[in-house]
Amino acid sequence: MSILGLSPSVPTVGPAHFDILKVIRPNILALHPYRCARDDYQDGILLDANENALGHSITRSEAAQDSVFDLDLHRYPDPAQVLVKERVAALRSVPGVDHVFLGVGSDEIIDLLMRVCVAPGKEKILITPPTYGMYGVCAQINDVAAVKCPLELTGVAGEGGEAGRFSVRVSEVKNAVDADPTIKLIFLCSPGNPTGTLIPLSSIREILDYQNFKGIVVVDEAYIDFASDEASAVSLIKNYTNLVVMQTLSKSFGLAGVRLGVALAQPPLIQVLTNTKAPYNISTPTSHIALSALRPDSIATMRSKIAELVASRASLIADLASLASLGVGPAIGGNDANFVVFPIVGAGGRPDNDRAQRLYRLLAEENGVVVRYRGSEPGCEGCLRITVGTQEENRTALSKIREVLSVI
Repeated sequence: MSILGLSPSVPTVGPAHFDILKVIRPNILALHPYRCARDDYQDGILLDANENALGHSITRSEAAQDSVFDLDLHRYPDPAQVLVKERVAALRSVPGVDHVFLGVGSDEIIDLLMRVCVAPGKEKILITPPTYGMYGVCAQINDVAAVKCPLELTGVAGEGGEAGRFSVRVSEVKNAVDADPTIKLIFLCSPGNPTGTLIPLSSIREILDYQNFKGIVVVDEAYIDFASDEASAVSLIKNYTNLVVMQTLSKSFGLAGVRLGVALAQPPLIQVLTNTKAPYNISTPTSHIALSALRPDSIATMRSKIAELVASRASLIADLASLASLGVGPAIGGNDANFVVFPIVGAGGRPDNDRAQRLYRLLAEENGVVVRYRGSEPGCEGCLRITVGTQEENRTALSKIREVLSVI
C-alpha cells in the first residue's frame, strides 16, 4: 500500500528503521479524500461549488468601518463566542446561546459528532446517498462504517421524460436500524446535496420518534434559506433531544471563505460538543465578519439576494429545458437549493455518463465554465450540477453548454 496522491518517485529521507506506512492507520491509507471540481479547475465562471454568486451581504459601510486589522489579532479569540451565538439564536428562533454551537464550517461539526457519538471500529452511521460526500470521508477517517439507505428516485431523468424526484425511504431507514443496533447517527441532508431534495418534517419526525433508534438524527440544512420558510427542522428541536440541525454561513450568507458552521440542538448535546471542541476554534476575523453578517440590515440584504437567486434558479431550469433537443434532460431533484442537477442524455434518450464527462471537461478546459460532474452518484447517472450564478454567468454558461453539446 502507498500514500494516495504521493508520487512513488518522491525520495524517503530518514532512518532506515522507520516506515511511515506502518505508522499510519490502514483506514487512513485507504482513504480517498473529498474531491471537488476546484481541485482541477480554479479559473473561469465558477458554478461548481454552490457558493453564493451574488457575494456576501455585509454592507459596504460596515466593511469600511470595521476593519479586521483593527482587531486584537495578537490575542487568542473568544472561546465562547457568545455575541455570535446570540445573533444566531435570534435569527433561528431558538431559546438562547445554550442551543447554539459554532464550528469551523459544518465539516468540523460532522467530524466532532462522529468522534463524540460513534465508537471507532464498533459503531456506525447511516447516510442516504446521493448525499454530501464528507459524511463518508469523515466516517472513514474515524474508522466508522457507513450504512447506506439510498434515496428513492421516481420518474425518468432522460430526454422527454418526467423529471426525476428523490425522497427518503423512511421504512428502509427503520429496517436498517432494526438490522443494526450499532447505528448511532443518521445524516439527512435537507435540501440535499447534490439532489436539492427537501425532506418533509413529517419524515424527520417519524425517524426521531422511532423507538428502536437510540441515536441522534443530524439534519444538514446548509441550503435551507433557499427553501420555504417553514421547511427547517429547527422547529422540532424543542421537542426532540435526539436532533441536531446543522447550518452554515457559507451558502445563503455568501461567506464560504470565513468557514463558520452552526449546530442547533437542545443544551445537553451542545454542552458535549462545547466540552470536546478545540479551545479557540473560531478565529477572531471569522467572528468579527459573522457579527456584521448577522446584523439586521445585512440579513435583509441576504434575503434579497436569495430572492434574486431563487428567481434565477427558475429561469435557469427553463433555459436548460430549452436544450432538450441537444440532449439535456429535465432537471432532477427538488430544486430547493441554489443549484440545479440535470442529466445529459445520449443514444436512445438515456442518461450518458461519457457524454456528461466530456461536456464537463470541455466546458472547463476550453470554455471557462466550471460545473460539477455528479454521474457517479446513485440515481444521478449522466448528471451535471450547476450552481445558480449571476444572470450574466447563467447566460454565458447556457451559451457554452449549447455550443459544446452541438458538437459532441
